[in-house]
Amino acid sequence: MSEAPASVEFGRFRILPHRREVLIDSRPIELGGRAYDVLMALIESNGAVVGKDELISRVWPGRIVEEGNLRAQIRALRTALGDPDLIRTVAGRGYQFTGEVRSTRKSAHALTEHEPSTTLAVTEASQPSLPLPERPSIAVLPFENMSGDPNQEFFTDGMVEEIITALSKVRWFFVIARNSSFAYKNRAVDVKQVGRELGVRYVLEGSVRRAGLLVRVTVQLIEAASGNHLWAERYDRELPDIFAVQEEITERIVAVIEPELYAAEHIHSQRKPPDSLDAWECVIRALSYVGDGTHADNTKAESLCRSATDIDLGYGQAYSLLAWVLVRGTDWS
Repeated sequence: MSEAPASVEFGRFRILPHRREVLIDSRPIELGGRAYDVLMALIESNGAVVGKDELISRVWPGRIVEEGNLRAQIRALRTALGDPDLIRTVAGRGYQFTGEVRSTRKSAHALTEHEPSTTLAVTEASQPSLPLPERPSIAVLPFENMSGDPNQEFFTDGMVEEIITALSKVRWFFVIARNSSFAYKNRAVDVKQVGRELGVRYVLEGSVRRAGLLVRVTVQLIEAASGNHLWAERYDRELPDIFAVQEEITERIVAVIEPELYAAEHIHSQRKPPDSLDAWECVIRALSYVGDGTHADNTKAESLCRSATDIDLGYGQAYSLLAWVLVRGTDWS
C-alpha cells in the first residue's frame, strides 16, 4: 500500500489530506466533510470515470443514501471550487475529475519512489514546514503504553482514536487525521518538529499505564511552536467496562481542551492589529469583551462579531455570539 500524499495540488488549489483541508492560493475554502470525500474519491481515480453507486458506497459506507444527496455534494463542490468543468458529469455512468493533479509524498527511504500522478517526491528529512491554518489546529499523538504489555496497545490506541474522533466534532478547529498522527507511533519526537511537519499550533500527548483492573491516563496539551505546556491532567480509573472508561475519559479531556484552546487563541489574537484579524480571531477577541460585562465592552464585542460575519457569511458561531451580545445590550437600553 502506498503512503498517503503529504499534499495534492491542481491549478490554484492545494489539498492537505492530513487536515482534510482544501486551500486556494494558500487560503482555506469552506467545504463540508462529504463534499471533501467525494472530491478525494474522484481525484484518486486518476482521471477515470467513477460510477455513482461507487461514490455513494465510498462516501456513505454501509448506509442507504438517495442519489440526490450525491448530486447535492457535487453541486457544493463545483460552487466551492469555482470551476464546474473540474468535475464532469458523464451521462449514464458517473463523474470524472478533469484537473491535472500533482501530489507530494513523504518517503522514509533514502530513495524516493514516484507514482503515476506524482511529480515531486521528497525525503522525510527534507519535508517542508506546512503553513498554519487560520483556525487553531491540533494533533493528538499516539499515547505511550507504559504497561510493558504489548497486548494493552489496543486500549492505548483506542483511547487516542476516541479523542481524535471527539475533537473532530468541534467545528471551530482543525484536528489532524489519525493516519498522520500515528506516523509518529513508537518514535521519540520533538513537539516543535511535529508542529512544523503537520502544520499545527497544538499537540496533545499522553501515556497509559494499566495494572490489573486499574488504569492511569496522563495527558498534556502543548503549544507546538514554543514547547510550553498549557494544561496537564491525570485520570485514575477502575476498569469494569473498558469502553465506558474510554468514553468517560475522552469526554473529560475534550471538555477541558476546548476552553484551554480558547484562552490560548485569545493571546494569539491580541498580538495582531484589529484591521488584520480574520473571522475566527474576531470572535475570539469578542469573547474576551463579552466576559468583561460592561456596556462599552459589549459594544466592542458587537462590532467584532459583525466584522466576523462580514468576512465569513456562513460563520455560525459569529452569528450565535452576535445574538447573545444583542440580547445583553438590552440591559443598557
